[in-house]
Amino acid sequence: MTTAVKKILIVDDEPSIVLSLEFLMKKAGYDVVTATDGNEGLERMASERPELVILDVNMPGCNGYEVCQAIRDNPEWKDTRIVMLTAKGRDVEREKGMAMGADSYVTKPFATKEVVALCEQLLNNG
Repeated sequence: MTTAVKKILIVDDEPSIVLSLEFLMKKAGYDVVTATDGNEGLERMASERPELVILDVNMPGCNGYEVCQAIRDNPEWKDTRIVMLTAKGRDVEREKGMAMGADSYVTKPFATKEVVALCEQLLNNG
């Protein structure tokens, strides 16, 4: 019996972050899809149905908080894990992200391997 490969959606407008996370997540055995802004991220949520979303807070158009809220407002996506990434490390931003339903919050700059480990923990431990 084989288990389905878990899918991760990376939503970030910084290509270098998307590329490094995408590479490491694929190397860790995940199916990875990407989006470069919040609106595209929500479109990918609907079409791809990932188990976990890595979500940048500061993006053009629809920001990460709005995307997080939209995911949490959709009952079909209630089990989706959300990891928010941001350059804003103040407690108030972290609290806002967690209050909106994020499962974890990572401040940039970050070690990509730590993010992979965090995602594995969230996906495997629920």
